[in-house]
Amino acid sequence: MPNENNNAFSRLVKIMDELREQCPWDKKQTIHTLRQLTIEETYELADAITDSDWQSIKEELGDILLHIVFYAKIGAEQKQFTLDEVINGVCDKLIHRHPHIYSDTHVNDEEDVKKNWEKLKLKEGKKSILSGVPKALPSMVKAMRLQEKAKQVGFEWDTKEQVWEKVEEEKKELFEAIETGDSAKMEDELGDVFFSLVNFARFLQVDADNALERTNKKFIDRFSKMEKEAIGSGKQLHEMTLDEMDSIWNKIKRQK
Repeated sequence: MPNENNNAFSRLVKIMDELREQCPWDKKQTIHTLRQLTIEETYELADAITDSDWQSIKEELGDILLHIVFYAKIGAEQKQFTLDEVINGVCDKLIHRHPHIYSDTHVNDEEDVKKNWEKLKLKEGKKSILSGVPKALPSMVKAMRLQEKAKQVGFEWDTKEQVWEKVEEEKKELFEAIETGDSAKMEDELGDVFFSLVNFARFLQVDADNALERTNKKFIDRFSKMEKEAIGSGKQLHEMTLDEMDSIWNKIKRQK
C-alpha cells in the first residue's frame, strides 16, 4: 500500500509539472488566481460530506490535493518553499503537537489532547488562544471554532441547561432591542442569539453549520416540490394564497 500511494502521488506531481510547462491556462495561474477556486473546491467537499456522498468526497479530495500540489509548484518556482518542505513541515508539527504519542506526555482523553495542542501553539509564539481562527471563516463556523478554543482554557459552561438559559437571556435582550427600534442594537442582539445557539449546538455535539445546511437543502427540496405541485394544479406560486401554499407545504412535509 505505501508503494501504491507513493506511485500515485509521484504521478500527480509529474502531471502538475507537465501542465505548468505546457498548458496555457495552468501556466497563467498564480496563488491569487487559484484562491477563489480553492475556496469553491473546499465548499464542494463540504457539500459532499453533508450528503455523505463518498464518491463525491473521493473526487473532491482529489481536486483539493491537486490545489495543494499546484501551490507548492508555484512556491518552488518563486523560491519560497518546496513540496517536500510543505510535507515535512506538517509532519514535524504533528510530531511536536502529539507528545502523548511521540514523547512521555500522558493524556486521559481527547479533551486533554486539545488542551495540550493549544498550550503548545502558545509556546510556539501564538499570542492568543483565539489567534489561530482564520478571519475569513464563515461566521457560524468561526463561532464554533472560537468557542472550542475558549473551552481549552476552561471558559465554558458546565451543562447544556446553563447554555440554554443563556439562549433565553439573549432572546429576551433581542426583544428588548426590537422595542427600541434601533437596527444596530437589534443586529447586535440577534448576533448574540445566534452565537448562544451555536454554543448550545456544541453541547448537543451537533455541528451547527452542518445542521443549518441540512435545513437549507431540505427547504430547497420541499420548495421545489411545492413549485411542481402548483404547476400541476395549473397555477404559479405567486398566483396562490399563503394558505394554499402552506397546505401544499404541509402535504410535502408529511411525505417520506
